[in-house]
Amino acid sequence: MTSFNAFRIHLEADGKVRSGIESLHLDELSPGEVVIEVEYSAVNYKDALAGTGRGRILRQSSLIGGIDAVGVVIDGGATGFAAGQPVVVTGCGLSETRDGGYARYLRVPADCVVPLPDTLTSFQAAALGTAGFTAALAVQRMEDNGQTPAHGPILVTGASGGVGSLAVDLLAGCGYEVHALTGKPDRSGDWLRTLGAAQVVDRHALDYGKRPLEKALWGGAVDNAGGETLAWLTRTVRPYGNIAAIGLAGGVELNTTVMPFILRGVSLLGIHSVDCPSALRRHVWSRLAGDLRPRHLEAIVQETVDLETLPRVFEQMLAGAVQGRVVVRVGV
Repeated sequence: MTSFNAFRIHLEADGKVRSGIESLHLDELSPGEVVIEVEYSAVNYKDALAGTGRGRILRQSSLIGGIDAVGVVIDGGATGFAAGQPVVVTGCGLSETRDGGYARYLRVPADCVVPLPDTLTSFQAAALGTAGFTAALAVQRMEDNGQTPAHGPILVTGASGGVGSLAVDLLAGCGYEVHALTGKPDRSGDWLRTLGAAQVVDRHALDYGKRPLEKALWGGAVDNAGGETLAWLTRTVRPYGNIAAIGLAGGVELNTTVMPFILRGVSLLGIHSVDCPSALRRHVWSRLAGDLRPRHLEAIVQETVDLETLPRVFEQMLAGAVQGRVVVRVGV
């Protein structure tokens, strides 16, 4: 097989990160039973952290970036995956412990690979990617724990980001009243209402309060912030509501008390999409192609870029200048 381009990230001895386009061969990729020709990937916040070195994502000295990959199998070995079969891979250590999707070819273990549902195109699957899968996994876990629209409005924090915007769309499509919390209401407010938000809440206008229990406002929440915002949510979610904790953009500390959990029965659900069991991973993707299929995916995709454009997108994303999803054109 001839050489191909890949966006590779290197951890230097001084702790700095160097990244860019390199020419590689298939035998240089991380091991795995399934070889995939990648068509599309995407840019997630985690990708921006890895590619710029602003976050210690890589656990190897050198890896291809990209935690999402969508394409077709070219060699499935004895795994049951057939050549030419469309598939999607998210998480599973891509760009952390093994080479990721920012390359023409990807080699991964079979249990990381999900057959692409017939009703999704490769582009649509990449537009969903880790962000859509994570948002859908949050909905799945909340509903498994009894969440229904009758509990009251769901607050989505970090609503203008990839996970947040998709969560707004998915939840509204399931009949929930969605309130979107954002620090950019002037720029993103109308767009979030288009996705299904019943109300847009200005993060800068919030009064977090200091009491162990504040007024119960939300039937549940999908939280991308962590830190002070997540602590406030524990104090303001209604009895027997669920909080799906997804992100930590606002900090890793959680300063709260046990009172919301023992006096209101609030449940805090951790959403970990990287090592999701294979059966659950396939089930969630089937829902993304079915009852959880977003209604406004075209509006959520803000840009489609090539590998060469990634450094610019990374900087914009970390500066908070990107809303929705950015798809990466790899092999098409």
